[in-house]
This record gives sequence, structure tokens and C-alpha cells, in this order.
Amino acid sequence: MRIVFILAALDAGGAERIIDLVSRAALAQGWDVTIVTFDRPTDPVFHRYDARVRLRRLALPIAAKGPSRIVLMMRRIWALRKLLRKERFDVAVSFLTKVNVLALLARIGTGTPMIVSERNNPLRQRSHFVWKLLLDRLYPTAAAIVMLTERSKICLPRAQRVRALVIPNPMLAPRAAPRIVSPPTLVAVGRLTEQKGFDMLLNAFAEIADEVPDWRLKIFGEGPDRAALERQIERLGLGSRAFLPGASATPGDWVAAADAFVLSSRYEGFANVLAEAMGSGLPVAAFDCDFGPADMVTDNVDGLLVPPEDTAALAAALRRLLTDAALRQRLGAAAVAGAVRFDARQVNKSWIDLIAKCAATKDDGAPVTSRRRRVG
Repeated sequence: MRIVFILAALDAGGAERIIDLVSRAALAQGWDVTIVTFDRPTDPVFHRYDARVRLRRLALPIAAKGPSRIVLMMRRIWALRKLLRKERFDVAVSFLTKVNVLALLARIGTGTPMIVSERNNPLRQRSHFVWKLLLDRLYPTAAAIVMLTERSKICLPRAQRVRALVIPNPMLAPRAAPRIVSPPTLVAVGRLTEQKGFDMLLNAFAEIADEVPDWRLKIFGEGPDRAALERQIERLGLGSRAFLPGASATPGDWVAAADAFVLSSRYEGFANVLAEAMGSGLPVAAFDCDFGPADMVTDNVDGLLVPPEDTAALAAALRRLLTDAALRQRLGAAAVAGAVRFDARQVNKSWIDLIAKCAATKDDGAPVTSRRRRVG
């Protein structure tokens, strides 16, 4: 079987990590795997994809600016459509909202079953209303729709929610070297954007900094908000306590720098790094944002959950976590056990089973759920 994964780029994002893991599971089935992206062949590749995976990079970056966004969008659709018609894949799997739209438009008339997967929270993402209109029209044509949590189904058009399948992200705890740095460190990880809420995290840490003088904060990641966050660090007087070391050199390197983990996101699709932190035995504190944290953390059992975007509550949770070594030990041990729910082998099996079912629809193009209803 020939399968193609479609996404925007090959950088350090969570979707890229999942495609790496699922593509390896597909290769283990003896399938032929291609990954198609819109970035340039000269752009860096963060994850080490299996050498058997074919990479096709269309050199039409999603973030590129030009005289006409519509023209650029049409060029992306045309390039992808040309590839789908030429290669005649048995199944295509698309990740992320805007890429899903482009992929569903490109597949029209090709006969390629298309699985679309939402990885974030479209209700909180800034986008033109046309994208939502297109999603409402195009999602019924997908062979299957994959969501990360039950709660995230509310992001879909109402008629499509019953069709959606929930497959959480596979958790593969980073294998990092033991910590050798002495100052205790609270770690956060993510792209430096408004979504990740690092501005709120800095305010919360500043509130308790004098009470935990030995602790420092490291926020791993890169992004457009770096300058604003650096100014905030100086304004709060955290220049010697809070650091922005950039993205980790390889996936999971940040674990070696952590004694505790915090998720401060305003919204998420699943929060891979939270699952990875728990699987690594780190005690965690997290905003109970939509979506993901409540599916992973049971408050005061294997982590601490606080109301979303409540900076004072986050400061209180961090005060508990950073001043109580016994609490950190208890939560960290429970986190490892809780993270087993997202074992990569089981999640990958769910993906492989779904892909195989969708391949069977290639002849008639019927969505998986519709096909099941007709047979039953």
C-alpha cells in the first residue's frame, strides 16, 4: 500500500513528531510512505525521518507572502493535485486545519481517500472566515476525520461530529541524559507565540520568585514573540532567573534540564510536551485549557490542573510544586503510570487500522463511517 502524509513543513512541531512515529509504524507494515510538505527543499528538517520515507517538498511555503494570497493558495492546490494524480496513492493523511482545506480541494477528482486530522483548536486560531466555510463544505468529503480528544469534536461542523474518530497523540517519552546541572529548574516548551501563554507563565513565576530563590525557569522554543518575552523578563526583574535558550537541539533534550514542567497554553490540540513530561516522570502543572490537559492529568493525583488563563491560580500551583519535594516525587511517579494510556504502540495501531480501512474506500470514495453504515 502507498500512503502519503501531507503537512505544512518539517520543523519542530507536534504534528511533525506524530508523522514521524506513525510513518515508522506504516513502514513496519511494509507500506510505501511519502511525506509531502509545502516548505522549501533547503529548509531544515528537525526530526530524523526513516531513510525509507520519500520526502516531497513543494517549495510553496504556507507563510510566504506575495502579491496575491489567492494565487499562492491556488498554486499550492495545483501542485498537490498534480502529485496526487501522478502518484495515485492508496490513502492520503493531512494534518492541521489550513492544510486540510488545501488537501481536500486538491483531491477532488483524484479518487484518493483523504483522512484529515485536526491537531489544534480551530475555534481559537485566527483565520479568515472563508477557511471555516470551506471546512464546512469539504469535511463531508473526507474518508475520515481524526480528533485528539472527545471535547475537541465541538470544533467540527455539527453534522460531522458523529463521524469523527478520536485518536490521541502517541506518547514517546524522551530518552534524555540524567540531570547534572545543580540549580532546580522549571521547564516549559513550545513555540514562542501568544497561544502558548508564556507571558502569563512569566507573570506567575515572578509572583513566587522570591519564595523559591533556588529555582530558575527555562522556556524552550523559538517564535515571533521572543523579543516581547525578553522585554517582559527584564521588566519583571527576572534576568538572572528566567531564560529563553531556544529550541532543543534534538527532540526531548529539554527533559535533561527539567526538575518540573509547566504548561501555560491558552489553547492546545493535545499538548504533546505535557504527555512527554509525564512519561519522563516529571511533576507537572498545567492550565486546564481546551484541549488535552484534562485528558492527561487528574488533578492532585498525577499533576496539578488550574483554571485556564488564571495567572494567580497558576502561581499558587507552582508555589505548591516548587516548595514541596515530597509532592513533586509523588506526582512524578504517578505521572509515569498515567502516561501509559498514550503508549505509542497502541496509538500507532489505531492509525494503521484506520488507514487500512480507508484504503478500502478508494474504489467508491465513500467515507469510512458512511461505508460502515451501508454495510451494516
